[in-house]
Amino acid sequence: MRINLTSIFVDDQDKALAFYTQILGFVKNQDFPVGKYKWLSVKSPEGGDTELSLEPNANPAALAYQQALMSQGVPAIAFESDNLEADVKRLREHGVRFTQDPADHGPVRLAVFADTCGNLIQVYQHRA
Repeated sequence: MRINLTSIFVDDQDKALAFYTQILGFVKNQDFPVGKYKWLSVKSPEGGDTELSLEPNANPAALAYQQALMSQGVPAIAFESDNLEADVKRLREHGVRFTQDPADHGPVRLAVFADTCGNLIQVYQHRA
């Protein structure tokens, strides 16, 4: 077994696609209608098989989960960076709001930002 797909709930799929591609730099992978919503996913431009599905939070359970994580300051997902400081600087230049500045936590240095779609995202880099 392997992890090939993971999901994050978003309040607006089109807004999420714009943020995850134009700001974070991921590339659109899947985009086709599924009823009222879309099967929408992005992947890293650096390769790999794993895709991130941008799931609508229309289900009340999904919305409650997303809001609870946000209100508690808990990131919904984490992304690895090869250069955390450069990525934080680039994201700030795009107006991304950080809720936690880069700081050392055990073997990693990490920061947390809001994705404009209802989630906090952790970005981390392994320390040498």
